[in-house]
Amino acid sequence: SVFPPIGEPLTVAWSMRDFVPLTILSGAIMAKFINPFTDVGFKIIFGQEMTKDLLIDFLNDLLVGERHIQDITFLDKELQPEFQGDRGVIYDIYCTTDDGDHIIVEMQNRPQVNFRERALFYLSHAITRQGERGVVWQFNLKAVYGVFFMNFRLGDSPGKLRTDIVLSDRDTHEVFSDKLRFIFIELPAFTKEEEECITDFERWIYVLKNMETLNRLPFKARKAVFEKLEKIIDIASLTKEEREKYDESIKVYRDQLVTIAFAKEKGIEEGMEKGMEKGRKEGEKMKQLEIARNMKAKGFAAEDISELTGLPVKEIKEL
Repeated sequence: SVFPPIGEPLTVAWSMRDFVPLTILSGAIMAKFINPFTDVGFKIIFGQEMTKDLLIDFLNDLLVGERHIQDITFLDKELQPEFQGDRGVIYDIYCTTDDGDHIIVEMQNRPQVNFRERALFYLSHAITRQGERGVVWQFNLKAVYGVFFMNFRLGDSPGKLRTDIVLSDRDTHEVFSDKLRFIFIELPAFTKEEEECITDFERWIYVLKNMETLNRLPFKARKAVFEKLEKIIDIASLTKEEREKYDESIKVYRDQLVTIAFAKEKGIEEGMEKGMEKGRKEGEKMKQLEIARNMKAKGFAAEDISELTGLPVKEIKEL
């Protein structure tokens, strides 16, 4: 395709490779599909009543071999504190399954201080809210699952795509209780290409991670739910109100990325400066030690060497 220069009135061009419309805005090619890592994009996919079958499909692929969810009910994602002075919580997505189990789904784009503790607080809150007043209730808790999408590493070292945390015996690894479950999904750890995806869970992660750069969704022949997903995530299908909210969430998302990039760059610069300063000081110290050794070999008193080099007398005597 031949694209017009900036300022020309043409707004749509056609890619001959996929025959897919590409929106042109101020000379830049815009994405065809929404970014799922924005607040609005994530909730369009997984947080609407009309698209809850997408969330059910994803959760079943996540928990394949363990359980099968038939239906979910969305709950109020903002839980007010039960007592004055307590802290409430706001979830991205909060729902219960047809069996009554609670599932919290969160998308987190940047690292946070005490992120593990935050996840623990969220799930514990959903546990304690199940308590009923009176003498009849006997702690018959429903399970609480936390699914945390993360656009960062959970720890300092290279991690794995999926980390499952359960309550189990430290020595035997026997599960102590199945009522609390954490599933952390580290998106940077997923590097597979389309043809390398083997499981439906991997296909979901591939689509989510690459969605904004795709012109078409893969795997539609294998997973019918991706046919519906493709229609839902098409930016052209958004209402005016949805598009305004989405554009604002994209701005917030990109501002976050710029802030993170700046912090990393600043940290590298400061680290280099500190490293150079440390190296300079160590070099000066080595030079002073060499001078002290030579003076000591020539019979100079430790006190005189200390006065000339600035080194402690004790350190000079130990040379």
